[in-house]
Amino acid sequence: MKYQAINLNEKFSKFSEQWSPKVIAEMNNYQFKLVKIEGHFEWHDHQDTDEVFIVLEGEMFIDFRDGQVKISQGEMFTVPKGIEHKPFANQECHIMLVEPRGVVNTGDIKSELTAVNDIWI
Repeated sequence: MKYQAINLNEKFSKFSEQWSPKVIAEMNNYQFKLVKIEGHFEWHDHQDTDEVFIVLEGEMFIDFRDGQVKISQGEMFTVPKGIEHKPFANQECHIMLVEPRGVVNTGDIKSELTAVNDIWI
């Protein structure tokens, strides 16, 4: 077996599109995804799972119907399942998402074979 660490900066350098998560690793049935964001995303929720946002560069915000959270570089936040939220960033922000395999960023659940954001880099 070959042992090699994953270099997050190298992975981020391989893509420029925003709001398009890229899978970099899996653990059990969970995927670690890198994504670049800027501007506003759509309101959505994840009925069956929590969602973890880890900010690696920049800062982002998540709007909730009853408030907002700011997540800065080096911080993380977990959105509980079923809570409607809308992520956004005023300037490009690099984040890692941790969520079960098959979860897409709009909150829809797809089968393992058709998950839109199962894009490996």
